[in-house]
Amino acid sequence: MSFNYLKKMPSPEEIKEMLPVPEKVQELKLKRDKEVADIITGKDDRFLCIIGPCSADNEDAVCEYISKLARVAEDIKDKVLVVPRIYTNKPRTTGSGYKGIASQPDPNEAPDMLAGLIAMRKMHIRAMTESELTAADEMLYPENWGYVDDLLSYVAIGARSVEDQHHRLTVSGFDVASGMKNPTSGDFSVMLNSVYAAQHPHHFTFSGYEVTTTGNPLAHTILRGAVSKHGNSTQNYHYEDLIRLHNMYEEMDLVNPACIIDANHSNSNKQFKEQIRIVKEVMHNRNHSDDIKKLVKGVMIESYLVEGCQPISENQTYGQSITDPCLGWEDTRHLLYTIAERN
Repeated sequence: MSFNYLKKMPSPEEIKEMLPVPEKVQELKLKRDKEVADIITGKDDRFLCIIGPCSADNEDAVCEYISKLARVAEDIKDKVLVVPRIYTNKPRTTGSGYKGIASQPDPNEAPDMLAGLIAMRKMHIRAMTESELTAADEMLYPENWGYVDDLLSYVAIGARSVEDQHHRLTVSGFDVASGMKNPTSGDFSVMLNSVYAAQHPHHFTFSGYEVTTTGNPLAHTILRGAVSKHGNSTQNYHYEDLIRLHNMYEEMDLVNPACIIDANHSNSNKQFKEQIRIVKEVMHNRNHSDDIKKLVKGVMIESYLVEGCQPISENQTYGQSITDPCLGWEDTRHLLYTIAERN
């Protein structure tokens, strides 16, 4: 056989019973879910900032970072809603490399999916309890939704997943804001078709069941840049790109037109310091155009305690990314206050 079945995984219910979310944190999550939803629907004019490490690889470092983030979030809460990135699954272009704490709780050891699920939930619950911030993650594997649906206030569907039917249909059953990234080709139509699919009801099989969904009115777009046929990064956060997306939204049967700008990835050509300039340009364009201000609800930024990135080793720098390079803490703090001033 091509598959070697190692062990049966526990159900989401069994994992949740093992690591339940405390009642006070459950109440916090419902409040935060509504705040994010109100920004996406335009009921709240605050700006959404989804920010944190490229990959959440170390519980202590991630929780220390988010506790620092919480103090700034409190200062700017009238202008900006901060949602920390706790990204526990990482897409890999070639399929090789570190795939996130949910698969590999110790980057120097072999994958262990059960230990990964436990590590992921422990980190999320600790971060929520200590910081009173609920987080965002990328839904790389739709079947994992049951393990995290009580943890997340925001879900992103990545550039390589957004064309997949199973991802689109699964998002139609989510009850939190869900961003659909443009594919690596940069095609806006593909992205908007994904939003359309996610916003409408469906009938399909999920996690061993026949299910129906009601559609997710909080599904929206994320612009993350693209890669040309020659392998070069191309940007799509500029004024003309945003006006084009606004006009395309108006031509489709979609509710709650909304866009988040991913300041890293192909938009920055992974030049992490460029995120600062890109965010400032986005804020300028929002203040220049009412249409863009109504459309662009927030930004996504990759940031950690220590700037840059490092290879996986036995002697890793604490709080530095082991995947894509990130902004360091001081640049992050200054940028968050700048966003608040310009919103």
